[in-house]
Amino acid sequence: MVKVNGAELDIAGKTVAQYLSTTNYDPKRIAVERNGDIIFKSQYDATILQDGDSVEIVSFVGGG
Repeated sequence: MVKVNGAELDIAGKTVAQYLSTTNYDPKRIAVERNGDIIFKSQYDATILQDGDSVEIVSFVGGG
């Protein structure tokens, strides 16, 4: 199980890119952190989520 923004999900073994493709997140407007480390967008395809990982996804919202 992988904890994403506090929710336990059965996504161990998937890449960050694979997980994001199943969500409504806009990859251009988010930051992803795994176990306290920022994952660069260029690494989404290569970063495999492991059992016990803790992931935080933050969306950037513009406004005025």
